[in-house]
Amino acid sequence: MYTERKESGEHLIIPKDLAELATYVEKGKNVFFFTADWCGDCRYIKPQLPEIEADFPDLQFIEVDRDEYMDVAVEWNIFGIPSLVVIEDGKELGRLVNKDRKTKEEIEAFLTSVQSA
Repeated sequence: MYTERKESGEHLIIPKDLAELATYVEKGKNVFFFTADWCGDCRYIKPQLPEIEADFPDLQFIEVDRDEYMDVAVEWNIFGIPSLVVIEDGKELGRLVNKDRKTKEEIEAFLTSVQSA
């Protein structure tokens, strides 16, 4: 049922459908990375995500294609990408949502603040 992690060194989980995406919302401590193929700022940060994931081993990172899951993006008020939402067992812990380019340092500071909250 669950999509395998990519073999190319990237660890982002890419759900195969809405039902699988929902399982990550309901269970676990997950970072939802909203992105799109056409998004230059998303392509800028994506190569750094494996390092960010390695620095936060207790978090699971889920890639959400904003265009493929537009209804989810709208429901979660994701109007700028790249954006990140952290959810643990169905409860939102924090969000870094705007249309600005994100740096590795900015994302790690955000994730650190969410973990220490």
